[in-house]
Order: sequence, then structure tokens, then C-alpha cells
Amino acid sequence: MAEQIPLSPNASAVDPELDSARGDKTHQIAPDLAYRRLGIVNVVFWGRPGAGDRQWVLIDAGIPGTKGMITGAAGERFGPGARPSAIVMTHGHFDHIGALEDLAREWDVPVYAHPLEHPYLNGRASYPPGDPSVGGGAMAALARFYPRGPVDVGGRLRAFPEDGTIPEMPGWRWLHTPGHSVGHVSLWRETDRTIVAGDAFVTTGQESAYAVAVQRAEMHGPPTYYTVEWDKAKRSVARLAALDPDLVVTGHGEPMKGPEMRTALYRLAEEFDRVAVPKQGRYLDHPARAEDGSAYR
Repeated sequence: MAEQIPLSPNASAVDPELDSARGDKTHQIAPDLAYRRLGIVNVVFWGRPGAGDRQWVLIDAGIPGTKGMITGAAGERFGPGARPSAIVMTHGHFDHIGALEDLAREWDVPVYAHPLEHPYLNGRASYPPGDPSVGGGAMAALARFYPRGPVDVGGRLRAFPEDGTIPEMPGWRWLHTPGHSVGHVSLWRETDRTIVAGDAFVTTGQESAYAVAVQRAEMHGPPTYYTVEWDKAKRSVARLAALDPDLVVTGHGEPMKGPEMRTALYRLAEEFDRVAVPKQGRYLDHPARAEDGSAYR
């Protein structure tokens, strides 16, 4: 498998003392940004604690069966019964949309995603199959069995504005970061140099069930078993590294911050072919492109 780029505990953005004081399982990593780990994936909350109804945003929607955990975490952070003003999707793989249909219906909120991701979210198309041939561990080996969708939130689905802004999230911009999926986006806030990266890159070896279980920290490319355009994935990582972020929150693994994180991200971008791209895989020679229709099955 690809070479590891390890990260030390010093790079973690999680503050154990702050977590202990809060007494719940949601980790606050900025005054208005928090995340909750739900099994194999993270969901992100934007909005200040106690903000109240329609004053916050959910980013991604976890794995199937996590609706109660998400609504419970939201109630603890923003107030009992507090609903978001929107749900923002980095992409629509099964581990990011598990509770999306139920939450969108219960909260009656718009769902924002890149137009290229809409076929997976409006019932029209299923993702290309996961690729177990990339290797790396049990998570990759099981990839052929993962749900491919689609889900259908078409009545509430919205495209991001073309000017790069994100409705309901002032100060943030969306960046098209394809590769892991054709319509993948990452979110960027320049004022504090924060990236919500989705799966454009991650901070644990998501192919390995052991790494996922212990949250072994490393700077890692997008999960290999789902990445369908490796050339675009490389350019997306380079684009995010060029922003010189101070804090990164990814779909898998702990949020990371500071100089050590940046150095690791620069290295990932510079050595992407060697440290991120698998030695074999169905999408290396035959990428699934939106432009030729192969991304939509």
C-alpha cells in the first residue's frame, strides 16, 4: 500500500479539556465549528452553541441509523428541537448520506450540493461500484458491498451559487474538489484558514478497519476504494494545500491544525502519486467521468 504520512497528537485540533467540560461526544474545534464521529465517518456542525432554531448548518449526514445521534447532538449544541437552516453535502456516498432523507424531511430544509452530485441525490443515478482491488484492509475489501444509492431529496435539493458562496454560511466558500466523486466539494473560510475537506483528503487510513477503529492519525489521500478520478483527486489536493490552511476537518479521522498538519498536507500534494494512489485499481486506467456518462450507472 501507499506510504504513510503520520501525524502526532500535537497536530490534533481536539481539546480534551474543552471536551471534558462540555461532557458530550461532540468536539468543538472553533467557536462556531464542531464535529461528531458516527462510527466510520464525521458530521460537522456550523453555528455557535445555543444558536437556536434555523441558526446553524449541518455538513453531511452520517451513516444509516444515525439520525437520532445527529438530532441529539444538534439539540445538545444548539438547543432542544433546534433545526438547521440548511444541510450542505460535500458528496453523496453512503457514509455521508445515511440520515439525509429522514433529516431533510423532518427538518424541512434545503439540501445544497454541487450539480454534478445531484443525480445521486435526486434518485436518478447510482454511484460506480466500490473497488476492493485497491487493497489496504477490510474496509476496502468490503467496498463492493457498500450501498451505491441513490437517495432522493430532489424536492429540497439546491445547487450551490455559481459565485462560490454558501447560502446560510456567511464567510464560507465552496470549492469544487472532484476526484473522490465527480461533484465533490470542500468548504473554505479564509478568515481563520479553515477547510472542511469532506473526503478530498482524510486524516486516517480509511481502507483499514483497525486504523478507523483507533483513529490512527495520518495525512491520507481520498479513500481509495471509492475514488474514481485519480488525476482530478491529485489536482484537488494540490488546490487545498495551496490555501495554506490552519485547521482542517475531514470526513474521516480527527481534525488537524498547525504547522505539522500543513507540512503533511504539502507533502501529500507533492508526492500524491506515490503516497496516495494505489498500485492497482479499476479506476486507475478507466476513470468514471461525468463527461462520458460513466460516473452515472
